[in-house]
Amino acid sequence: MRTTKDNIAVLYEDNHIIVVSKRPGDIVQGDKTGDMPLVDIVKEYLREKYSKPGNVFCGLTHRIDRPTSGAVIFAKTSKALSRMAELFRTGGVEKTYHAILPLKDIPDAGTLENYLVRDGRTNRSRAYDTPREGAKRAVLHYTVLSRGKNYMLAQVDLETGRHHQIRCQFSSIGLPLRGDLKYGSPRSNQDGSISLHAWRIRFEHPVSHIPVDVVAPYPENEPLWETLTCQK
Repeated sequence: MRTTKDNIAVLYEDNHIIVVSKRPGDIVQGDKTGDMPLVDIVKEYLREKYSKPGNVFCGLTHRIDRPTSGAVIFAKTSKALSRMAELFRTGGVEKTYHAILPLKDIPDAGTLENYLVRDGRTNRSRAYDTPREGAKRAVLHYTVLSRGKNYMLAQVDLETGRHHQIRCQFSSIGLPLRGDLKYGSPRSNQDGSISLHAWRIRFEHPVSHIPVDVVAPYPENEPLWETLTCQK
């Protein structure tokens, strides 16, 4: 199920920002597919909710991949947009992901550090153990939350934010995310998603400066998330 103005899942909203739970398959920003992006759906939602004539301001502060799900922040004012951009640039936004990985005997917690090179032709990143020309350092910290029969649930905290970082780094150690054919998963998920969820996002409000802490519920119609959560 894709997001529309009528079924949009709003996690947080005030006069300056709105945080929405993105469903797998939603595109955040317009692309060559021509599908309506989430930023335009949020505009429609705001226009209807507040009976606003004409154009509605809605600024995109960051992106997550189309097959993934979870929390996305939009700005309702230009002031909030510029300040959120600065927060993201300076590392003032803490993003925590949950990922479903194939079951493997790895430490319960650890750090992955690589150097990623993005291939624009294939829209993939490749991980290397040592620096090289054009590569960007990528660091993530993970904790295994539970282990099931065939899969495990991991929490991931990003120290850096690189193209396909979580997908690429786990694939490089033989753990492609469930459903991620691009990075080596043997089979797709039924809905075309990959099992990567932007679970929690924390930041200082760009205008009021109060702490904002938002958790996005797991995707609907995918019981494995809840099954693995119950095994924690």
